[in-house]
Amino acid sequence: MNPSRRHLPSTAGLTALEALARLESVTAAAAELNLTQSAVSRQLQALEAQLGVELFVRARKRLALTAAGQSYAQEVRKALDRLTSAALRLQTNPEGGALHLAILPTFGMRWLVPRLPRFARAHPDVTVNMTTRINRFDFAVEPFDAALHYGVAEWPGTGSLLLEDERVLPVASPEYLAASRLETAADLLKHPLLHIQTRPEAWKDWFVQHGVEQGVLPGTRYDQFSTILQAARHGLGIALIPEYLAREEIAERRLAVAFGNPCPSRGAYHLIWPKERQSAPALVAFRDWLTDELAGEDLLPR
Repeated sequence: MNPSRRHLPSTAGLTALEALARLESVTAAAAELNLTQSAVSRQLQALEAQLGVELFVRARKRLALTAAGQSYAQEVRKALDRLTSAALRLQTNPEGGALHLAILPTFGMRWLVPRLPRFARAHPDVTVNMTTRINRFDFAVEPFDAALHYGVAEWPGTGSLLLEDERVLPVASPEYLAASRLETAADLLKHPLLHIQTRPEAWKDWFVQHGVEQGVLPGTRYDQFSTILQAARHGLGIALIPEYLAREEIAERRLAVAFGNPCPSRGAYHLIWPKERQSAPALVAFRDWLTDELAGEDLLPR
């Protein structure tokens, strides 16, 4: 046995600790783990005795975690999450042909998912599992093989593939625009502007590119493109959205262009992967397929 394994606490004790930290109650932890309260208490006491560190204190007839216990529980939760993901990965595809991908919700659904049937036909042995992530995360902690990322390809310890440069268009509902007089870019300042939280400087950049001086740009803010699109469709104002979204909305006549042509934004969409995973067979197959997809699309007229 590896000598370091002798100091490894039991999974039962670690699971009890994580449940107590999350639920803040031995009773709730016992119910979730399908154990008695006394069984959970014994596991917690055994864990504390093995580590030789005070993890718990009695407060008002309740068992509470010390600061050291809280900190340790956070690390335990990460480890248990990784073990759970590894088990699911093995059960989903015992041969190891699974790709675990973090996606941006709107770009993933609108840009990637319509293309995935072609990948499935080309690589029926590879399973693509997708999880939504809006904010940046740590590949060392989260069990992802790759991620769809917006911004610049400056993620430490990763490789990247450019998927699409982002260009944006101001759009609003056809009914809203029919009742408005938008003859110049500056005219948009007279109307409610809808902002997306992940692009706080988007409207400012758009006005600068059109030579329009502007001060504070008030308006409502939205956390996802799905909600800002709904707001624009219902006539709440003018939204600045990526061209890949605008194309479908305009074709379906749910939205119309308020002014001008697509303008470049500050960021682009990339596939990002940790360098230690770059030779994983499922990732190589997915990356090579995407490269071929993009090469074929470059030959098509816009």
